[in-house]
Order: sequence, then C-alpha cells, then structure tokens
Amino acid sequence: MFFIISKLLSFVIAPVVWVTALLLWTLFTKDARKKQKRLIITFGVFYFFSNSFILDEFMRPYETPAVSENALPGKYDAGIVLGGMIAYDATLIRPQFSRAVDRLMQAVTLYKDGKIRKIFISGGSGSILEKNVLEAKILKDYLLKIGIPDSSIIIESHSKNTRENALFSKPLLDNLNKNGRYILITSAMHMPRARRCFEKVGIHVTPYSVDRFSGPRKFIFDHLFIPTTGALDGWNVLLHEWLGFITYKISGYI
Repeated sequence: MFFIISKLLSFVIAPVVWVTALLLWTLFTKDARKKQKRLIITFGVFYFFSNSFILDEFMRPYETPAVSENALPGKYDAGIVLGGMIAYDATLIRPQFSRAVDRLMQAVTLYKDGKIRKIFISGGSGSILEKNVLEAKILKDYLLKIGIPDSSIIIESHSKNTRENALFSKPLLDNLNKNGRYILITSAMHMPRARRCFEKVGIHVTPYSVDRFSGPRKFIFDHLFIPTTGALDGWNVLLHEWLGFITYKISGYI
C-alpha cells in the first residue's frame, strides 16, 4: 500500500500537473478580467518551475556534495549501488538506462581503480505492473557482460524503496563483513535520505554522490532565462525527495 500511495503522490506533486490544472481553470473562467489574472498566474508558475537557474538554487543546498575519487581513503569492502536507473524493454529484451545510470558507471570505475572490492546492487521492481522485472538481477547480467566477475558482484533484488534498500541489504552486508567499510553510491539529491536509512539500520557508509543536478553557478543567458522541460523534470525529482524525506522522518525510518 505504501508503494502504491507513493506512486500516486509522485503524480500529484508534479509541477506539470499543477500548471495543467491552472490552465484548465483559466480556460473555463468566463469573466475576462479573472481569466487574464489567472493566465498571468499560470504563466508565472510555469516559468518558475521551468527555469534551470531557479531549480539549481533550490537543489544545491539539498544535494549532498560530491567528492573526488582521490579523496576516498584506502580500500572499501563494497560500493553499495542503489537502483532506480532502468526501464526494461521487454520487446528488445534489454534495459533502457536513465541519467541515474551514473550510479552504476561510477561504481564500475571505483572497482576498476581498486577502491572497492565488490559491487553491491540493491533494487527490486520499481513498477506496480512489472513486478517480476528485478533491477538488481538485470544490472548484474549487464556487469557480467562487460567483464566484471561474478565473484565481485552481490545483489539484493527484493526492495521497492529506499527504506527496503537498507533493511534488505543489512543481513547481506553483515554476512560479507559486519564491520566492513562501505561506500554508498547514489544520486546527490537522493543521498540525504538514503544515507540516513542505511545508518538507521546500523550500516555505516561513506557517501559518494553522483548524478548531480546542480553544480557551480552558471550566469549564462539560456540557463538564467530560457524555460526548459529539464527543469520541470528536475522539480519532479526534488519534490519527490522532499516528500520522501518528510515521510521517512515522520515514520521513523531516518
């Protein structure tokens, strides 16, 4: 039930839904003066949420800062990679990767550079309809195809959310090394909630943020003024994370 409710809330809080609702409200307004005011409000809301500079200013203080690979001291027992980076194409029998695949790519780099001994992937099905599409298993097959040995891959393929990522990973990580050194690899925006979930269940992790939305401030014309659909997508992600953080905090998960 929690999983289904979270999916519904993700739809409700999407700015594009708000803009559409405002636009419909405006179109069905008969009074010309009220229609004009509501059209201005609708445009203002759209411009706010489609402006990349504004998004960055809200995203930057929330994202966990990234660190360079060279700043990681010593070697870690495993890099914990959180799912949420694929949609499975059943017709072509292959995964389609999203921008969050940076989580996996950075883990491969850390493994190849000798910073982590194993790649630990946590993620089950993130779909209400495709319950048998288990992300961790699909990603393991991908890693095997690109030459990562089976002995260096551990998966947890039952979790549906960040809370379960931590809960279901705990016994597997304890079995690997109860007092091990672990890097948590996930998107910078997802890291505040994810790190607290793992530490809540007793897994101390070193955060390794990837897939950043914000970065150094850019004072260029298009970034400052031109609306983009990418900014709307970014707000979807940020609002989802804010809601998730608050919900997890109230529920005692973090």
